[in-house]
Amino acid sequence: MPAPILSFKKVSKSFGRVKILDDVEFSVAPGQLLGLAGENGAGKTTLLKCMLDFCSFDSGAIEIKGMPSTRPSARACLTFLPERFTPPWFLTGREFIRATRQISGSDWDDQSVLSTFADLDLAPSCLDKPVRTFSKGMTQKLGLAACFLSRKELFVLDEPMSGLDPSARVHVKKMLQRLKNDGKSLVFTSHSLADIDEICDDMVVLHCGSVAYSGSPGMLLERQGEPSLERAFLKCIESNVHGR
Repeated sequence: MPAPILSFKKVSKSFGRVKILDDVEFSVAPGQLLGLAGENGAGKTTLLKCMLDFCSFDSGAIEIKGMPSTRPSARACLTFLPERFTPPWFLTGREFIRATRQISGSDWDDQSVLSTFADLDLAPSCLDKPVRTFSKGMTQKLGLAACFLSRKELFVLDEPMSGLDPSARVHVKKMLQRLKNDGKSLVFTSHSLADIDEICDDMVVLHCGSVAYSGSPGMLLERQGEPSLERAFLKCIESNVHGR
């Protein structure tokens, strides 16, 4: 069995007296698409911030390709899109993509850029427009385009469907499914359990900073005896509270 590309080992984090993460433990295998679900305040974004070294954690370990996540070299294999993605307002779409390509060590390639824009239903004319004129959906697509063009091994996307219309969501889902065919790994946070069910092989449910469930969406349905993932999720977090 291949070593995980990403692993969380009993990770805990508190802000003052408030515990945000409590012994969180799970891993992501190469080529695995994993959805991270939980209510607001469950600890999803804090967990990602700890992984990206945006904030420290109190105990435990986070490893990327077997290296501590605090090492910049460990994070070189991943690309990240935050929930509230805001590119520098003074850049054009072309300047932003060119800058992100340079950061990831890649040269500009018209064919790749235009193909990715087409896959995301983003007009080529956006390359020459200031990003400050973009709508929320266009801005989100620009961030996703930069991620997909990076060709990294691990994609960490925090609510990537935010601000997208139904047509754009279909395009993005196709591209996320393509990651698996290319052997890429994905950590995908979403409030839409239907998206996780459609896109991901497995899911982790965080509740009050702890892992309430880890496994396939289908297994969660079976375990909770519910026909819908929303009802199974609700039952899961309710039983987690009562079990404490």
